Amino acid sequence: MSLRWLAVVAAVQAAGCATLEAPFRAHLSSEAPLVRECAGWFRMLDESVEAAGVRDAQEFSIPGFPYLRASRLLAALRPMAAANDDALQALADRMLALDLEARRYEIMNLPAGQVVELREALERTRECGQLLREIDLAKPEARQALLQRAEVPDDYRQLHRFLGLYALARIAFAEGVKRHEGQVIDAFQRVAAVPAGTRVIRHAPPPVQPLPRARVAAMLERSAGNPLGIPEPGESELAELLASYAPSFEIEVTGDYDRFGALRWLREADTPAVDGAQLVVYAHPAWTRYRDRVLLQLVYTIWFSERPPQSEGDILAGKLDGITWRVTLAPDGGPLIYDAIHPCGCFHLFFPTARAQAQPAPGGLEEWMFAPQSLPRIAEGERPVLRIASGTHYIERVTLARGADSLVRYGLRPYGDLRSMQRPGAGRASAFGADGLVSGTERPERFTFWPMGIVSAGAMRQWGRQATAFIGRRHFDDADLFEKRFRFELK
Repeated sequence: MSLRWLAVVAAVQAAGCATLEAPFRAHLSSEAPLVRECAGWFRMLDESVEAAGVRDAQEFSIPGFPYLRASRLLAALRPMAAANDDALQALADRMLALDLEARRYEIMNLPAGQVVELREALERTRECGQLLREIDLAKPEARQALLQRAEVPDDYRQLHRFLGLYALARIAFAEGVKRHEGQVIDAFQRVAAVPAGTRVIRHAPPPVQPLPRARVAAMLERSAGNPLGIPEPGESELAELLASYAPSFEIEVTGDYDRFGALRWLREADTPAVDGAQLVVYAHPAWTRYRDRVLLQLVYTIWFSERPPQSEGDILAGKLDGITWRVTLAPDGGPLIYDAIHPCGCFHLFFPTARAQAQPAPGGLEEWMFAPQSLPRIAEGERPVLRIASGTHYIERVTLARGADSLVRYGLRPYGDLRSMQRPGAGRASAFGADGLVSGTERPERFTFWPMGIVSAGAMRQWGRQATAFIGRRHFDDADLFEKRFRFELK
């Protein structure tokens, strides 16, 4: 450790310890100098990040284990880890990797002068994380604490007021949801004429030869050969998969608000802007569980500069809008189901293929699933085309295409690029705040009464923080989202 880092760690330790969860509290006062220094390193990082307000909210930092972060998928795999030492080690490895990735963005976003060279900081973080993990996993009480605490909290805020109107609000909102779903179904069933003055522009993914399904199946099988059974293709294979399954977007354009593009910071801006000159779709992998199997998902997000008001007092209008489109793959590489939300978590739509059969909804008012359109079994070389309405950016229908369906092409970028973007003359900053929201995109809280709580209505949200249900509790990345609602034909 360099003298500069030793001085920083010593200063942090001398400042005294706040109340901290075990086992980390014991590491700060360990008799082993290296353990004590590593604990001080994480304490210093956390204090610097909190003071600067650059906490990355995509994953959950586990109390007492500041070198580990959990996703909803990893939290769902805890029973497997509890029953098998190899699975527990594999789970901790992935939690360690999530924390290292998040800290890379946090360190990049710290104000200038607060950290030294990024590579040195990341190497120190990696080494110290590995050391503390090995110490903690060797202790039964620490292992038990880890498995208990790696529960990702939801993104709903509990209601503490207006409890007397609770039942009335449930009924009123349920009726509103049904009306909205009926309007969407009508839009999907009719063939709408293109309004005068509207252009329809189709944007296709990068021109690559789609991967043969046999090769995809081999990728998935090989990469899932780990104790948790998580298909984790390598970087180059993942790039091929993302390009092969990317959709086309057919967008009705009546104004600049219908032109999607890259997010970037403008000087002294509080909210990122959309650069329509850069046709960019942000992509990343995700995973879901189905009957003790982990299935790979591919996720694509586009951003629009705004949702313009459709009428006077339109409470859905505001800065930034977008679409997040996801495909869930069977082990043989065939798409099972598609689904979509706006980045606020709003308007969750399911598009099952012939390989996904809906399960009956339970009784009560819980939102279950809304599928305005079904698709056939997707053949090799076919990809979805999303018809997007002007202004509202609603998906109006989904068709299938193959080959070069447009000369207008967009590029793919890692979704992680949004977690640290250059600010003109002011270092770097995430598109998302420490609460997982994009600043300045909140719409008025239009649904005051929700049976289980409320979210910041209309705010654009970071992956992992997208609550989707207005009635009940549901998140876009829930590990059991599809298992509860569909029966899949995996072969």
